Amino acid sequence: MPKIDESEVRRIAHLSRLNPTDDEVRLFADQLSAVLEYMEQLNEVDTTDVPPTAHALPVRNVFRDDEPGGCLTPDEALAAAPARDGSFFAVPKVLEQDSV
Repeated sequence: MPKIDESEVRRIAHLSRLNPTDDEVRLFADQLSAVLEYMEQLNEVDTTDVPPTAHALPVRNVFRDDEPGGCLTPDEALAAAPARDGSFFAVPKVLEQDSV
């Protein structure tokens, strides 16, 4: 498995809108490479007689029945909002035209 290099870490950081320092980039490259090396070790485990499972333990549905309940009024829903625009939450723009 190829080692994760600093350019790959910088590309992932850019896609994640992160700006790591040079020291962090070196650290993350080493850490991510170590994770991939460990995953390679797991590929060596013989799982021939192990049946495919979604969970290691039995799982049961613990959700309640989906039944309609009471609704909040707009004023109740917006009571703790940091900013509002009439009956709506007001949020800052997060995307610019050139971000795509």
